Amino acid sequence: MTYQPSLERYKTMQYRRCGNSGIKLPSISLGLWHNFGNVNDFENSRNLIRTAFDNGINHFDLANNYGPPPGSAEENFGRIIKQDFKTYRDEMIISTKAGYTMWDGPYGDWGSKKYLVSSLDQSLKRMKLDYVDIFYHHRPDPETPLEETMLALDLIVRQGKALYVGISNYNAEQTLKAVTLLKQLGTPCLIHQPKYSMFVRDSENGLLDVLEEQGVGCIPFSPLAQGLLTDKYLNGIPKDSRVVTSGQFLNESHITPEKLEIISKLNNLANQRGQKLAHMALSWLLRDSRVSSVLIGSSKSEQIIDSIKALKNTTFSDEELQIINNILNNK
Repeated sequence: MTYQPSLERYKTMQYRRCGNSGIKLPSISLGLWHNFGNVNDFENSRNLIRTAFDNGINHFDLANNYGPPPGSAEENFGRIIKQDFKTYRDEMIISTKAGYTMWDGPYGDWGSKKYLVSSLDQSLKRMKLDYVDIFYHHRPDPETPLEETMLALDLIVRQGKALYVGISNYNAEQTLKAVTLLKQLGTPCLIHQPKYSMFVRDSENGLLDVLEEQGVGCIPFSPLAQGLLTDKYLNGIPKDSRVVTSGQFLNESHITPEKLEIISKLNNLANQRGQKLAHMALSWLLRDSRVSSVLIGSSKSEQIIDSIKALKNTTFSDEELQIINNILNNK
């Protein structure tokens, strides 16, 4: 049966300006880091994309190495686009990245022009796309001159393989240098993708200030700290949780009694606000106008629909923010 998107898809989602650009992003975007590899059920992956799009989430974020195996998330996303979204491509913001290990040898990692251009060529073939909307350098390269990496991003835009470029995992100082170089080249940096949540707040050490001053958008990944900022682990470890099914990025050693006590206190505050903990964690990020969107991951369609409920309340009193800080700092 041919997929027909919901006609109501743009009526409830809130869209935010991305930096000083002409692009608006949905307040919540879908990341394909997990749940879209060849090890996952394809029909479930397909249903996740459909559910997101039906609810106004039109930004889908990938990387060359997402899977497993690496590359398979892009391949499966390409199949989904071909089957369901071919006529809706112009309504979508599709991003991918390169910067981590993708293939053997000296040209399959980091930030050389050789790697970035070759990687995007491969990504476009896997997704069967002519271009991506956003192409990111996934992490800083300590050996390749930053000028070379930024020249590669500029070249990719001029070649028509990406409309915009971004960076990920760069600190404040690195970001300012990269953004300055890209401005000089005539290809402004659209967006930065940092790891940012209540539990990981490095972005507050100058990065958000740089992004605001330079007119660059911000889209945090892991906003729920791999599921820790939910009520999932308050009563034990569920059998279908990422701790059990993967354990690579989140395992039992992360779920300490001290961490559970913090999560429990945050959960109590969320309940007082009339929210679930996951909703509060997302809205805590979105309270900041410098945040353009937050990237969620999902293994179930219901999780996507539930996450959108965070948008009902993204304001916090000064007292609530202080309580949150006190909880996080064990005061």
